[in-house]
Amino acid sequence: MTTASLRWDELFAARTRADIGEGLVAILALAGATDIISFAGGFPDPATFPGPELATTLRRLLDGGDPSPLQYAPTEGLTGTRAVLRERLERVEGRAPGEGEIMVTSGTIEALELIGKTFLDRGDPVAVEAPTYLGAIMGFRSFEAELTGFRLDDEGVCVDDLEDALRRGYRPKLLYVIPDHHNPAGVTLVPERREALIALARRYGFPIVEDVAYRELGFDDDAPPSLWATAPDVVIQAGTFSKLFFPGVRLGWAAGPQQVIAQLVLAKQNTDQCAGALGQRLLEEHVRSGALDRQIGRARQLYRRRCGLLMDALDAHMPVGASWTRPRGGFFSWVTVPDGIDTTELAARAAGERVAFVPGRPFFCDGRGARHLRLAYSRVRDEDIDEGIRRLGALVGAGETLGAATTGGRR
Repeated sequence: MTTASLRWDELFAARTRADIGEGLVAILALAGATDIISFAGGFPDPATFPGPELATTLRRLLDGGDPSPLQYAPTEGLTGTRAVLRERLERVEGRAPGEGEIMVTSGTIEALELIGKTFLDRGDPVAVEAPTYLGAIMGFRSFEAELTGFRLDDEGVCVDDLEDALRRGYRPKLLYVIPDHHNPAGVTLVPERREALIALARRYGFPIVEDVAYRELGFDDDAPPSLWATAPDVVIQAGTFSKLFFPGVRLGWAAGPQQVIAQLVLAKQNTDQCAGALGQRLLEEHVRSGALDRQIGRARQLYRRRCGLLMDALDAHMPVGASWTRPRGGFFSWVTVPDGIDTTELAARAAGERVAFVPGRPFFCDGRGARHLRLAYSRVRDEDIDEGIRRLGALVGAGETLGAATTGGRR
């Protein structure tokens, strides 16, 4: 008796077969190499992670005789952790969610997964920015949603374009945006557009999913009010502590109307059941002691310096015809290269020069982005930034065609 070999690729669900490109996978694999200057991964610098303070807190929790940090947690999160989140949001956002209006998640990506599971059926229209976070594109597509991208400029998503589509009859099931220190574009949505976006959501009856992964990593203290704090009736906020605390703990939150959070909790029961209790207790103690605020302050200084070095290097080494965003926080700058250069091909050449970045196409839901690339400055050593951009600038200059643009606004 013989058994035929299984054709695994034929058994996979259709929704899992979307491919972001073997070339990109190979490029991203280089991000962990030690002999390359990598602007690829949007990772926090380990220098910002808590050290002795965290070890002391962990020892205190383990020696305290309370078994709850080592036990399963409620699906919505530990009572103390949710209380800390409510208090903290009131302090940093100016609004406190009610008891049933917040839950603990395993990072932002799980919050988006739960939102997709709760809201999206096959073929449902979802509005996103163009470009936007690759994880959101992949997550919403896993529920077979139909994504439409609305362009960004230096002031964030172009709300007029969305309004035009709505007037013509477009009706998204939800809108996903990253208003602060955008990934990948590095821009921040201006207050006037925030107000207009909220007005459209209320007029046309769609929820806004607000991703605030980088909101607290601004280089100054003049952040506009968050969408959720302004309009908790139509906004679901998804946040993460991966960039603020440390990513290994995999903790985040979702805040929104009580009816929505209740559904997300039900969805989480069939996802991972609960976020880890030990991580929640570590976070709770870290916040209450004031250590998280001190940690964020140090991180903001580090990333401000790195961004400044990157801007100086781009000014010095990028050829005429290239342009880039000038972030006021977060991890990323978005570069547009001269016409005639495909950044996926450029990335392969850059790998030969021991430099890595992420090409632009995967950040669009519709195949655009050939002339764009994302540079992450968060984990590149200060002393490597100028050299890495010098190598990249030389490649961009060598790749210009005769028809390339001769002027470029350096934003």
